[in-house]
Amino acid sequence: MGEISFYHLSSTSLERALPKLLERAWIQGHRIVLRAASPERVEHLTATLWTYEEASFLPHGSARDGNAATQPIWLTHRGENPNGASLLVVVDGVEAEDIGTYPRCADLFDGNDAGAVEDARARWRRVRDAGHTLTYWQQTVSGWERKS
Repeated sequence: MGEISFYHLSSTSLERALPKLLERAWIQGHRIVLRAASPERVEHLTATLWTYEEASFLPHGSARDGNAATQPIWLTHRGENPNGASLLVVVDGVEAEDIGTYPRCADLFDGNDAGAVEDARARWRRVRDAGHTLTYWQQTVSGWERKS
């Protein structure tokens, strides 16, 4: 069973937090699949990764770009792992049926949305009951704090 980390966003938006988390994982050597809820969301997040910081670059692609196997970070709305990723990042409350095929997973959710929090709690219970190792990170003004 893989390790699943839940990231409770509360002080910044997904669009501000996600690039930094992806950057850190990529620097650590992970290949990443980022799974969003729709093709439109994939396009929005692709644009975000191109523009989040002037001096930064995160190599990434989506179906629009092709060459999935060569992309270190692959954005999709489908249940696929075409780049041999070791890390699955899910956003938008996506339920990943294939979560157990990844050594690591990050589930990012909006802590300012009561429905998103309740959905994240339900996902937590399901993956806990399936036997995965879980960690919970809450965003604070000074960064991420691991909670028990």
